[in-house]
Amino acid sequence: MPRAILLILDSVGIGGAPDADAYGDVGSNTVGHIAEFAATGKADREGLRAGPLNVPNMDAMGLGAAIELSTGILPPNLSTTPKGGRFGVGREVSRGKDTPSGHWEIAGVPVPFDWGYFPQTEPTFPPELIAEFIERAKLPGILGDKHASGTDIIAELGEESIRSGRPIVYTSIDSVFQIAAHEGHFGLDRLYEICQIAFELTAPLMIGRVIARPFIGENATTFKRTGNRRDFAISPPEPTLLDRNKAAGRQVFAIGKISDIYAGHGVTHKLKGTGLPQLFDKTLEALEMAADGAFVMTNFVDFDSEYGHRRDVPGYAAALELFDARLPELIAKLRHDDLLILTADHGNDPTWKGTDHTREQIPILVFSPALAQGEIGIRSTFADIGESIAHWLGLAPGRHGRSFL
Repeated sequence: MPRAILLILDSVGIGGAPDADAYGDVGSNTVGHIAEFAATGKADREGLRAGPLNVPNMDAMGLGAAIELSTGILPPNLSTTPKGGRFGVGREVSRGKDTPSGHWEIAGVPVPFDWGYFPQTEPTFPPELIAEFIERAKLPGILGDKHASGTDIIAELGEESIRSGRPIVYTSIDSVFQIAAHEGHFGLDRLYEICQIAFELTAPLMIGRVIARPFIGENATTFKRTGNRRDFAISPPEPTLLDRNKAAGRQVFAIGKISDIYAGHGVTHKLKGTGLPQLFDKTLEALEMAADGAFVMTNFVDFDSEYGHRRDVPGYAAALELFDARLPELIAKLRHDDLLILTADHGNDPTWKGTDHTREQIPILVFSPALAQGEIGIRSTFADIGESIAHWLGLAPGRHGRSFL
């Protein structure tokens, strides 16, 4: 019986979606712009990388061809002639450009409602929400209360947070309520405890996630976020591909933040990791444990959190090249009837204005030793990815999307 491996390259978009104008993202193109900057030397960084974007393995799966299909433009040092598998473009029907929207739709469940968002004012949060949060969580108060980059606000307020015992509370243009606190001085379990309280308070507002953002270090120059992030998320409104495979009595491996995104639903094995190399190692580990009919799903968050939001073009390019260099290890472990899909959940163009996600189309790169190469076109919903995996695994069709296999 076949197995399926789905790798989400978080934020690796390939050109503005048809409705990008509604989000101020017309012209965004995460991978395309990174490739353009690399070709001109603007993405060089001594000791990190230099020269044109070098991702031959993803390109062989159809990355360049997918970008040209999406935008009409072939980026430098990429090709229109894949050497194996199938390629195409995904177009989202869910509103917004959030992580849960993209992931749920990929797993066969488009988001049928509008997320709640906090206004771009300062203070940002409703006073009654913060007052109840402080009372229920028994806090001396909070810091922040604004839109901010996570790394920037920790550098700004981390020392005061340690001194005062007040957590840092902030948001972004996404549907999130984020809480940062020091792992040692504040306590990791205590951070999770107050995040659970915040989740109960924000769920009626349709805020998609409350995110625990632990950090270490003793001053602004040494503060660093850790891999103990935890997302407290609203549950999908109906069974996803993960639930359907689990209900069939099969394994579902959730690697990275996947389990959090789906609120733990449909998961039989949860593996955590910090950084692209470790997440890739955990994916290989899961594949070793995966029995017939297993579904392995990994989110590679660093593309988004470490490089997209920070508008770090050289770092993003280097991360793409690191991931690409490791792909042959995974492909070598595939059985003849295994299915591998590489895709994304939204964009986060590091050359774009601001520090937030961009409303983009996504690559769909499909490979199996048992699959002939070809083009699957521009898909009208991300749900086609989940339905294709369901078809491959012999599951009954879902309500949304249709298989391209």
